[in-house]
Amino acid sequence: MPKALRVRFAIIIAVLLVSFVYITPSLVGEMPGWWGRLFPTQRIRLGLDLKGGIHLVLEVQVDKAVENATDRVAHELQDVLRRKKLVRADGVQREGMTDIVIRLREGAQKREVQEELDEYPNFEIASEGGSTMTLRMRADEVERLKRNVVDQGRDTIANRIDQFGVAETTIRKQGKNRLLVELPGVRDPQRAIDLIGKTALLEFKLVEDSRRLERALEGDVPPGTEILYGREDGAPYLVNKRTLLTGDSLTNASVDLSDPSEGPAVSMNFNRRGGRQFAQITEDNVRRQLAIVLDDVVYSAPVIREKIPGGRARISGSFTIEDATDLAIVLRAGSLPAPVEILENRTIGPSLGADLIRKGITATLIGSLLVVIFMAFYYRLSGLVADLALTLNLLFLLAVLSALQAALTLPGIGGIVLTMGIAVDANVLIFERIREELRRGRPVRGAIETGYARAFTTILDAN
Repeated sequence: MPKALRVRFAIIIAVLLVSFVYITPSLVGEMPGWWGRLFPTQRIRLGLDLKGGIHLVLEVQVDKAVENATDRVAHELQDVLRRKKLVRADGVQREGMTDIVIRLREGAQKREVQEELDEYPNFEIASEGGSTMTLRMRADEVERLKRNVVDQGRDTIANRIDQFGVAETTIRKQGKNRLLVELPGVRDPQRAIDLIGKTALLEFKLVEDSRRLERALEGDVPPGTEILYGREDGAPYLVNKRTLLTGDSLTNASVDLSDPSEGPAVSMNFNRRGGRQFAQITEDNVRRQLAIVLDDVVYSAPVIREKIPGGRARISGSFTIEDATDLAIVLRAGSLPAPVEILENRTIGPSLGADLIRKGITATLIGSLLVVIFMAFYYRLSGLVADLALTLNLLFLLAVLSALQAALTLPGIGGIVLTMGIAVDANVLIFERIREELRRGRPVRGAIETGYARAFTTILDAN
């Protein structure tokens, strides 16, 4: 055998072995433990149209994220400038999406205010006159924040889905502020949608006394406060708008079943900085209620009996195991940087997917069988060689799908059939060229070599 043929033969054998390694888990199913230590175990993924599941298109509310960032800076400036007696209680307020209006006390020096503004390089002075200054978030910072919000939202949703236990998911950006989410094989669509769409902004806020709540319910809401409602009974709470601590300081959240009389709860652990802040908050506010607020809903509002060191807190309130598990998941994965709106929601049942798989496989087998029979009947031995090459082509294609973890969809099955048809077309071109050379009186070996050599450019052009 010539050296060139030996090299080609060795390459074919090597590629064949690698293909068998990648395709075996998809054909066999459950693999023994030793296989995973030596070889890859990934299987061919089935797309949503074959396996069934959820198809979502989400729009990230990027403008709301910019508003929230502006709000945070406004609250920080309010605290700092008020301590320095440069503004009154409501002297710093957000206006619009990116503006912060600062109204100075009489006699306050703008120079002192400017010193504090230097700490916020992402804002610039848009206008000033008399005792009023208007800050505006820089345009480049607005665009950067919007891009980051979408990327963070994608990562957060991916973390939640991973902890939810859904495999073979697809999460990718669409345009500037949209996310495509596909969850194959999900049995409880609504639970998955609720888990994905929950903003999960966890905040700890102080509750004002009941007398001020009565006046607030009548319409006289004191500055710096807001009315929120309880999750369990819908009871109103008058809480301070200022957030003492957020879920950004959490390191872990888990289901807590330590009190059977209370039912499932969620325990939270803070990082070192968050633990110190929580201890200080509880020490400074003994005998006051501390509202645990998630997405503007009060989950619980316990009275602080004493300082709570150790960086641990607990959320309780008529949870089922499923509720507590989902809440722990979203707290562990972190809050979404901005709310998301579901623009498109399609649920594909697994029975439809199974029916499509069956029909797709049947169509592929019938098409392949007809091609194999035609090639063997019309070209005899050469046709059998072409059929072998066709089988290897299909094997290599499936192995690549498995190795790249690409999803096999119904259009993908059609693409495989089309690929096999194109491969057969190439063989037909070669064989017909060989027949032409034989009719001209060329010897068999020469006709074969000429057939393959002369047909190559035509095949390249056709593909």
